[in-house]
Amino acid sequence: MSNWPSLDCRSKQIYDRALLAPGMRFDGPAIVTEFGCQIQPIIGAVRTIYAIVGDERDELMINRLEGLDYIERIDRIQSPFKLMDRRSDLATHRIAIGGVTLGEQLLVIAGQCTIDPKNPNYFYETAAAVKEAGAHVIRGGVWKPRTNPYSFQGDAKSLDILMEAHRRTGLPVDAEVMDERQLASALDAGVPMLQVGARNALNYSLLSAIGRAVANRPTVVLLKRSLHMGPLAEFISAAEYIASFGNPNVILCPRGTSPAPDGYRNHPDECITPLLKERTWAPVVVDPSHSVGKASYVPACALAAVAYGADGLCIEAHVSPNHGIGDDPKQALTPPVLAETIKKARQLWQLQREN
Repeated sequence: MSNWPSLDCRSKQIYDRALLAPGMRFDGPAIVTEFGCQIQPIIGAVRTIYAIVGDERDELMINRLEGLDYIERIDRIQSPFKLMDRRSDLATHRIAIGGVTLGEQLLVIAGQCTIDPKNPNYFYETAAAVKEAGAHVIRGGVWKPRTNPYSFQGDAKSLDILMEAHRRTGLPVDAEVMDERQLASALDAGVPMLQVGARNALNYSLLSAIGRAVANRPTVVLLKRSLHMGPLAEFISAAEYIASFGNPNVILCPRGTSPAPDGYRNHPDECITPLLKERTWAPVVVDPSHSVGKASYVPACALAAVAYGADGLCIEAHVSPNHGIGDDPKQALTPPVLAETIKKARQLWQLQREN
């Protein structure tokens, strides 16, 4: 017998068929039968719960039941996530990149918010510095989504700079893509980690395109949480879009949501990490840089993320933040601060596993 969701009838006249008001009919059995399920009533003293027996994940069935006036609520027991649920067949799947298997070691992604194509040496120096600081993956913004249409949007030439940094350091690189053209360019160049930014986190057409493109590749996808403070199921469902095409290498990345408290760029949301881990096997890598938006706050936010159980960190860094473009002047850590932050984060990560 499968898990049972329950239908809670709020009207005292509608506990079961015998107690329906004259002329009223409980339509639940007819609805669920159409979808290959059955209903079993559990009659109580003040209300009746109707348990659905069968696979109750069909959205249309649930929508029809919720449309009945006398149904107070529907509690789902069976997970809507066929792949990302922590009880799915993928529960033992492990993602590895940069010599790190997530869950066995703290993963650190670090680098510039935006690559400046006019000054590539800054990125090469940053790449070498973050490797020296202990990072496993280099991040670098090639294409950048901007709220202001007149702001620098990135440059395709930066993709060559990103891959040159990979060749010089030997570390894998991470690049955000915003459309299918950029996706194809990144994959053709050999980018091993694709990033879906907050503005595209609910762009289901793009998520599906990424899923199809990486289906037969070892590519890892870093999926940021959307800007609005949506439900966790929405976040996990976005990952399901990608994984449904055959590549389950999806990492969830909380990065702050809106609205933000005064002083922070966003509302830090690293606290959702244990809630995600209750629902999905997917590793969680937190971005403290975008959460708080100010370099002096980033180390504390990073440690808080590790304390909440994060499997990794994605931190912006620059050898000379004042010479950076994009968000780097405001929120990028210098290499010495990054190194100290990584050291403390690893100590805390290890301490948690010893207790």
